[in-house]
Amino acid sequence: MSTIYETSDALGRTQEALKDPANAAHLPASELLGETMSLNFGPSHPSTHGVFRIVLDLDGEMIVKAKPEVGYLHRGDEKIAENMQYNQFVPYTDRLDYLAPLANNVAYALAVEKLMGWELPPRGKAIRVICCELARISAHLLGIGASSMDIGAISVFLYTFTEREKIYNLCELLTGARFTTSYTRVGGQVRDLPEKFPDQLRAFLDSFPIALNEITKLLTRNPIFIDRTRNVGIISKEDAIAYGLTGPMLRGSGVDYDVRKATPYLDYEKYDFDIPVGSVGDCFDRYLVRIEEMRQSLRILRQAIDTIPEGPVNVVDGKSTLPPKEEVLQKMEQLIHHFIITTEGIDAPAGEVYFSAENPKGELGFYINSKGGGVPYRLHIRAPSFVNLSIVSKLLPGHMVGDVVTILGSIDMVFGECDR
Repeated sequence: MSTIYETSDALGRTQEALKDPANAAHLPASELLGETMSLNFGPSHPSTHGVFRIVLDLDGEMIVKAKPEVGYLHRGDEKIAENMQYNQFVPYTDRLDYLAPLANNVAYALAVEKLMGWELPPRGKAIRVICCELARISAHLLGIGASSMDIGAISVFLYTFTEREKIYNLCELLTGARFTTSYTRVGGQVRDLPEKFPDQLRAFLDSFPIALNEITKLLTRNPIFIDRTRNVGIISKEDAIAYGLTGPMLRGSGVDYDVRKATPYLDYEKYDFDIPVGSVGDCFDRYLVRIEEMRQSLRILRQAIDTIPEGPVNVVDGKSTLPPKEEVLQKMEQLIHHFIITTEGIDAPAGEVYFSAENPKGELGFYINSKGGGVPYRLHIRAPSFVNLSIVSKLLPGHMVGDVVTILGSIDMVFGECDR
């Protein structure tokens, strides 16, 4: 009997020590129940999005140490950008957070436009706001649906994907593509809103709140979902700031920071919306933040489409933007100008800029160093998924193996932008 009591007592001391993950690496061997076991979690695992590996050191089912390993999807996007004209890189931004391609396009274009000293006309800004908020809803729907399915709530996944199909229909109407849109251009958009788009967007804004309420009914008071997410993966406000977390990961820990409010762009200061924040910083809080963010995106979309001004959608710059297609087909000067822009790219000035936007995963930033001409000398991407993942090795120790999928789902990372 004494052996049982000693073993039970050792387990208690181990669990108590692991409540502070900083102690995990310093536990004496005498406090462990036996030899630790290393477990490869991923990369071939659906809950790690197929390309993420974590080496877990386990004491029974308790995680003692977690070592994340990224890079399985690395493509060298930043170096590709340094060998392309600015507009040629737009399709590659679709492949960053490939759940929100429209928002990636916008963030990149705004960075280059900052270098050029351009500002879009009001209608162009409103169209970009619509693109970004549709992308936010779409990304959060997949994040909540996939993470819920990892935990066992399969019905939620069906609801979220039904609504995402409606957003994809809007994307197809707007851009001609459903997934990799490449709609934005440096200096504007490929085209203006189609005639049918405003009415179809309003129809979605009317129907989506009903579906969102159904999703919350399935999850928010579901005792199994609550047990799996509440007080699991707690990130303190101090740790969230220290690790540079952004987006729902930061706001879920109670930090009221959103790039759209802190450093407004695209006239976001003119829209009436709130920034939801959590109080505990656990997986449940991060879920609630994403649900409320979708409601706030609906408010922004309604304001944007109801107050969208008339006028041009692109920057007017005779030297660096493409002339109208009709003039290219009729005038020799415009044909020559079109040829120069498409072969040499826009003539950007020398200098360096950084611009960041509030993407669904957090702050997506682009740093551009230009020596002049149509190709950037250096380009670096601040990928929110990559930064948010940095806390995994601190967050997982002290939890059970079954909590790993819950915590990873609450981080909601996308490895297209993480590995780049």
